[in-house]
Amino acid sequence: MTDHPDWIAVDWGTTHLRVFAMRGTTVIDQADSPDGMGTLSRAGFEPALLRLIGRWLDPRPDARPMRVVACGMVGARQGWAEAPYRAVPCAPVAPGELLIAPTTDPRLRVAIVPGLSQDDPADVMRGEETQLAGLLELQPGFEGCAILPGTHSKHVQIRAGRVTRFHTAMTGELFALLAQQSVLRHSTADDTPDPEAFAIGLDQGRAGQSFHALFALRAESLLAGLAPSAARARLSGLLIGAELAGLPDGPLALIGSGPLVGLYRAALAHLGREVAAHDGGTLARAGLALAAEGAPA
Repeated sequence: MTDHPDWIAVDWGTTHLRVFAMRGTTVIDQADSPDGMGTLSRAGFEPALLRLIGRWLDPRPDARPMRVVACGMVGARQGWAEAPYRAVPCAPVAPGELLIAPTTDPRLRVAIVPGLSQDDPADVMRGEETQLAGLLELQPGFEGCAILPGTHSKHVQIRAGRVTRFHTAMTGELFALLAQQSVLRHSTADDTPDPEAFAIGLDQGRAGQSFHALFALRAESLLAGLAPSAARARLSGLLIGAELAGLPDGPLALIGSGPLVGLYRAALAHLGREVAAHDGGTLARAGLALAAEGAPA
């Protein structure tokens, strides 16, 4: 790329760093690395960023610093700089409330988007708020529940352009722990899709049977020859079904990408719920663009 971007969007998670060279709201280049927050010391954030975006920076000594707007775990207590949470109810993103991170390279001006917090019940999010802001940019009148599947899935209530309430389910992390580190690892080694077994797990999970049905997966594999693919699919269904039990009435928006979103779409269809699906990366960039409007130049 020969031209320099107007600004740079950064989505910095626990395990990955993704950067986007932006001209207005258009992506003109992108890059990523495994330099997530979990692998870095505080002093390592700026070098990790420069490794990806250095070629996009203007080398002239009199050039204005590049405006970089970042979201996610970069603003966590263990991140580059801790960005205080904004308490709900509130708009997902407040462009005038970004935290300026300390930098040593004069070519950089890094602003971090704060996450959101809720006092009762206690809950927090970092990164998802930009996706929610992007949802409202692309669908301004949306009112309902946004579902963001992941290691820690979020269910977010949105009214009148504001996040009013949310809760987090550790569905993805529990699945990984149970499938990889518990006794169930002996019965769930095959990840071949099994829609019928997944649906059985969904019904059990929605009915509140997850806790008692978990060990049955191991027992059935020993006594009845339950196939590992079926056991794994039922485990996934049990946990997702429990997560989705008690969903509120009204419109739903599903935000994410990849196979996991497909599982949630199938789960919601099985439960008889219609849902509009949106790519999480696209929404995150739209939300970062909104935040960039108020970022210091």
